[in-house]
Amino acid sequence: MNSLWTLIAATVSFGITALLGKWMVPFLHRVNFGQTIRDVGPSWHRKKNGTPTMGGFLFIVGIAVASAICLSAYYGSEGLSQTNLAMRTKIAGGLLMAFGFGLIGFFDDYIKVVKKRNLGLTVRQKLVLQFLVAGAYLYTLYRFGSGSVTLIPFSGGVDLGLWYWVLSLLGIVGMVNAVNFTDGIDGLNASVTFFASASFMVIAGIFRLVPVGIVSAAAAGGCLGFLIWNFNPAKVFMGDTGSLFLGGLVCALGFNVNAPILILPIGIIYLCEILSVVLQVSYFKATHGKRLFKMSPIHHHFELCGWSEVKICFVFSAVTAFFGAVSALLVFYGF
Repeated sequence: MNSLWTLIAATVSFGITALLGKWMVPFLHRVNFGQTIRDVGPSWHRKKNGTPTMGGFLFIVGIAVASAICLSAYYGSEGLSQTNLAMRTKIAGGLLMAFGFGLIGFFDDYIKVVKKRNLGLTVRQKLVLQFLVAGAYLYTLYRFGSGSVTLIPFSGGVDLGLWYWVLSLLGIVGMVNAVNFTDGIDGLNASVTFFASASFMVIAGIFRLVPVGIVSAAAAGGCLGFLIWNFNPAKVFMGDTGSLFLGGLVCALGFNVNAPILILPIGIIYLCEILSVVLQVSYFKATHGKRLFKMSPIHHHFELCGWSEVKICFVFSAVTAFFGAVSALLVFYGF
């Protein structure tokens, strides 16, 4: 029965996300919530100018509704105990963190689209808000009994003390922005995050953490439903509303299985995206104008090398699936 809840969560999330697009995509067109394509990207991206953004609401609704239905049914059948009360608090905190990041993304998208300020929130404003959301989430974990012990393959539980909270705070904000950088071509972020969520669903199954499996399945189903509208050629973009939400959710899944270290291999593509930006900027400054990549984030580099958007999505997703499988094997044999 437990595995049935994950299947139901994925199906409900997929269905709501896919069907909601039939109403929301035309609505975003009507209210002129179109994306303004910046000149710094590949020149052929300009034809996407005006494509509706803030489409992340599609899977946010799908994931939220599917998670609420299935978690309520699961906890109702299991009864309330101290153990599942702690897990319930952890799950709720993770979802609220994802919603918090999504809200920051919404403010950013709103300023870009409605206020016609193409860069949206300033970097400082984004970071301050992101650190506040991540800090509130970590305080919730601390307040409700999560200690500084984290699971590491073949090492068991390792107590990092104060460093656990410091590294977690920096890691969450960094990873959320890494997921945001991955949203640069049609279908890329949703396809990569589908495999990342599916990986955590498998890992939750190994740990017998049904609630985490439910949320992971809902996330995977929502990403798959969104791809109906976002795969090349995209009819809608997720915007920062969606990408920051997904970043927060991926981080929450890692903490919910008490092994946030797994976010690194499962999120290898996210890391490559943000590291390519850091390396490009650093190299540009150090060499007074030379470039390490043709363009960053790195998916644009491959575009300029002649790869199609579909090929980039396929290859990046395959890499995520591979590292997700490796992570699942580490969990199976290493814990």
